[in-house]
Formats: sequence, structure tokens, C-alpha cells
Amino acid sequence: MRTELVSEPGDPARPNEDFAGIGTSACGQGGSLVALDGVTPPRGGTGCLHSVPWYTARLGGALTELTVSLPDVPLSGILALAVARTAESHRHTCDLSHPRTPQATVVLARWDAQRVEHLVLSDSTLLVEGMDGAVTAVRDDRLDRVPRELRVSDEILDAAARNKEGGFFTAAADPSVSVRAVTGTLPRAEVRALAALTDGATRWTETFREGDWTDLLARLRKEGARALVERVREREREDAGRRAHLGRGKVHDDATVVLVDL
Repeated sequence: MRTELVSEPGDPARPNEDFAGIGTSACGQGGSLVALDGVTPPRGGTGCLHSVPWYTARLGGALTELTVSLPDVPLSGILALAVARTAESHRHTCDLSHPRTPQATVVLARWDAQRVEHLVLSDSTLLVEGMDGAVTAVRDDRLDRVPRELRVSDEILDAAARNKEGGFFTAAADPSVSVRAVTGTLPRAEVRALAALTDGATRWTETFREGDWTDLLARLRKEGARALVERVREREREDAGRRAHLGRGKVHDDATVVLVDL
């Protein structure tokens, strides 16, 4: 098994709100990956004393541990436990009912000798490469279906659409959000590689049209995660006026890539 992880802030002057982690099991045949994209809050407060990076670090750390330490608990249950643990750590100091309380998108994958499990919540992406080279993008497309009137831009959604029916869902303080995630299981023998990407990295395909998901994974394998992020940054600088994608909320966004060759 070979792994690679790159996570780069969109602005060096601001903390990276993404989180990524890779866990390995004691037996050596299994492991897990975690990728979170913290939701940058608009001005006006979140009801929380803590920052988004604090939240993603707490949630990501819990997910990395629990995916390995509780191998018999489904990933949706792992997410529920991690959200509950994180909420409990600041429930007594913060208003967790606030609609902008710190929150994040989630990608989880876990594998052992028999199977590969996955979970995706909100707009980060998991790529699954089969043994035949076919690449499948596992996505939660509810955000794409949010009505135009609830969008500030294509990448910024009004709080009225967040964690509500008819909108989209992120991991915040309510463990029940775990049932909203896209989940699945494949035989280990059918999976060659996994790649988790936050939306700052998927701009390579979704915004700048450098290639499809198969092209993206091929570039990752050939040139590495760092090269992919650097190409995204190059295209962002070329299009600083956001002409290529007028709805792009930020010139640069935090970008995270986790590649696992099984």
C-alpha cells in the first residue's frame, strides 16, 4: 500500500480549515482515510468560541481514531460518534444550536482484507479506481440541487439551506446527520486505489476543466498530489478575476488530496 497526503491553505496568512488523516490497523492489512473541508463562516459570528480549524482538528482526530479502533461499527455510526464526541467537548461553552456553528464536509474510507467502505457528506469527493482502471466519483450532490435563490455564489450557500430538508447537510453538532451521508461497500479485490479531495482540489476538474475524474486520478498517480494542487493554484492565478467560473466564491481555496494505492 502506498499513501500520499497534501493539504495547502488557500491563503498562507490564514489557517488551513481542511483536515486530512490516514490510519493503519495493527494487523497491517487495513486502514482508513479521512478528509474534512471546514465551512468558512460568513461575517456575523458562529455562536462558538472556537475556530473552524479547531473544529476540523477535533472531528478529524476522532474520525481517524474511531475508524480504526471500532472496525465493526459502520462508517455512518463512526461519524455519529465523532460528531457527538466533538460536540460534547464544547457544548458547555458554545451555542451549538447556532446555524453557523463550526462544521465540515466529510469523506471517509476504510478497508481491510475483504472490503472497502466509504462515506461522503456534502461537496468533497471520493474517487474509487477499479482493477480495470475505471474511476467512479462518489459524491453527495444535494448541494448542487440547492435553489438558486439560496445561493450567494456557486460556492457559498445561504445558512437557510444548511442542514435542512431541501438543502444540504454538513457535520456540525448533530450526530443524526450521519444518516444523510452517501455510503457504500465494495469487495477489496475490486478496488485498486482511492483518492479523497476537498473542493479546493476538485477545481482541477469541476472549475477549470483540465480533465475528467479518470484524468485527475491518472495525473495524481503520475505527478503526485503536490503537482495537482500547484496546477490548480496556477489556474486560479491566471483567472484571478474569476471569469472562467463567475460563481467561484474565493480566488484560492484550501486544497486537500489524499491518495491511497491499495
